[in-house]
Amino acid sequence: MTRSELARLLDHSVLKPETTDKEILAGADLVCQWGIGFYCVQPSCVAVAADVLRDSDTRLVSVVGFPHGCDRSGIKAKAAALAVEDGAAEIDMVMNVARFKSGRIQAVADGITQVVRAVPGIPVKVILETCLLTDEEKVIACRLVQDVGAAFVKTSTGFNPGGGATAADVRLMRRAVGPEFGVKAAGGIRTLADALAMLEAGANRLGTSASAAILGALAP
Repeated sequence: MTRSELARLLDHSVLKPETTDKEILAGADLVCQWGIGFYCVQPSCVAVAADVLRDSDTRLVSVVGFPHGCDRSGIKAKAAALAVEDGAAEIDMVMNVARFKSGRIQAVADGITQVVRAVPGIPVKVILETCLLTDEEKVIACRLVQDVGAAFVKTSTGFNPGGGATAADVRLMRRAVGPEFGVKAAGGIRTLADALAMLEAGANRLGTSASAAILGALAP
C-alpha cells in the first residue's frame, strides 16, 4: 500500500472538547498537506472546517451524540441535519449503548433510523463502543446497523477508558456484516503498524488523530 492509498482511508480526527478554531484550521491544513480522505470534527466546528476545505478533495465528517450516545434520538437527528447544512458529508453517530444493553433493541434501531432519514444520501456510521459489549452483542449491533440503512459500523469513540479498536473486534464485525459493508476502526490507532493491523483485520476506514505520524512512517 502506498502512502497516498492509505491517506485516502483515514479519517483524521480532531475531537477534544477544548479544541479551538485555530486547532481546527491546523487540522484542515494537515489533511490537505497529506491528501487525507476525511476530516472528522465536532458539530460546532463543521462550519469552520468546511470553509477551508471547500475546494479540497477531503470529505468532512461530523460526530453526533458524541461521545456517550445518550442524547434523545430526535436531538441526534436534528444535530445530524444541522451538521450537513454546515458542510458535513458524513455522520458518525454514537449508538445508545445503555438502551442496547437494557434489551431495548427496537428503540436503538428506531434511533439510528431517525438519523439515517434525517440526512438522506449522507453515509451514516454507527459507533458501537465495542469495549462495552460482549461478542454476542457486537454481532447483534452490527446486524441491526445494517438493517436500518446505515453505511458503516464503527468500533469506538476513543473517549471511553475501557479501550478503543482491536483487531479481534474488527474481524468479528467484518464477519458479522459481510465483505461489502463499511467497517471503521477508531480509538488508539497511533502507529503505522496499528493501522495496517486494522486494515488486515477487515477495516476499510480508520479514525485517528495520529495521521501525520502514521503516514510519515510509510514510504511515498
